[in-house]
Amino acid sequence: MGSDLRRRTAGSAVHTAEFIVSSARLTELHECSALLRRTRMRAAEIVDEARTLLARAEGLGDADRILRLRAQVEEARQAYSKVLTAYVTICRRITEERQAILQAQMERDRREGLSGAA
Repeated sequence: MGSDLRRRTAGSAVHTAEFIVSSARLTELHECSALLRRTRMRAAEIVDEARTLLARAEGLGDADRILRLRAQVEEARQAYSKVLTAYVTICRRITEERQAILQAQMERDRREGLSGAA
């Protein structure tokens, strides 16, 4: 009986440590998400600004400038796309991490004999 109690205590400590690590990982992912969200917003502004400059150049009929600005708009759009892809990837990872934490908690509760019913 004593070894069963030690096993439960050791298991509980492991679960607690795993939860702490998962929570820390989730916090880091949220911080990355916030940074990418700000970067995504700024990248969108840059694309809009480049498009505005291109529209002005087109209105003035400045052929050389139009060619340069079209290339810059495309470059800005591609950079925005990369940031957006990274942001979506981080958001997906946050969802997966949350699900893993909840699944581990439900599994621990089930092993401890808790039904989950209030």
